[in-house]
Amino acid sequence: MKEMPPKIALKVDVDTFVGTRDGIPNLLRILRHFGIRATFYFSLGPDNSGKAIRRIFHKGFLRKMLRTRATSMYGLRTLLYGTLLPPPIIGKGLPDLLRSVQQAGHEAGIHCWDHVKWHDYLSTFLKHTTFRELDQADTMFEQVFGSRARTTAAPGWTLSSDSLEIQDSMGLSHCSDARGITPFFPIIAGRRFSTLQIPTTWPTMDELLGENGITLETINDQYLQILKPGLNVHTIHAELEGNALSATFVELLKRLAERNVVFVTLAEAADEFEADAPSCEVGMNYIEGRAMPVAIQGRTVIG
Repeated sequence: MKEMPPKIALKVDVDTFVGTRDGIPNLLRILRHFGIRATFYFSLGPDNSGKAIRRIFHKGFLRKMLRTRATSMYGLRTLLYGTLLPPPIIGKGLPDLLRSVQQAGHEAGIHCWDHVKWHDYLSTFLKHTTFRELDQADTMFEQVFGSRARTTAAPGWTLSSDSLEIQDSMGLSHCSDARGITPFFPIIAGRRFSTLQIPTTWPTMDELLGENGITLETINDQYLQILKPGLNVHTIHAELEGNALSATFVELLKRLAERNVVFVTLAEAADEFEADAPSCEVGMNYIEGRAMPVAIQGRTVIG
């Protein structure tokens, strides 16, 4: 059997106002240079990044902030939004920048309404709160783009049975809420949901940097080592690869181009893999490099 060539879907999470304002234009220039189309997921409501300081009580959060130099990566202003500074509404404040992504030929979808609120408190939400968060984001997306979103990706890879049920009701083509190895249909407590999940398969830069001796000079070696035949899904962030880590990201794309890697959007991956995607359990658990649990693809369920 002939081995499948490697493909990479770049999933771009845009978490903050500054990441939208500064990171998106930089990423569009980089991707245009390499002739790559990616999938962008937008935070559309208030940038409450400063409230993430409450995560300091989670084991490993402070260490992650220090090893990734979060203040220099994200900027002091971003780290004050929602606390000492009022949170800007991203979709309302930067609609032209959001539209520029789709106009450049990239896929656009919903990341969230309030990134910090979803990431930190989804597990405590009543169903109507989960619905409101997605509905507000969906409404803003339609106001900005003139059409409903066809894809979503949860902040921090954080999901629940309610969020999956609501996504099913939205008529989405695919979602990217989990970490895993291959596209799948999610199952929680024996219930199968109907929206295809395309999981992130690679660790992110902020998960790798400072761990196991990995530096900016060696991180791309790590990515090339885990490149596999078939679909690889790499989540990048407008705040990092579009800003402070852009030179390292450009070097990664150069090295991948030398290997003749094919780049696809998540929509293209969904079209290719949906018919044969298995049904798999999914649950929240911890992974190396992150201070809070993420949704992880589990065992395949037959029948």
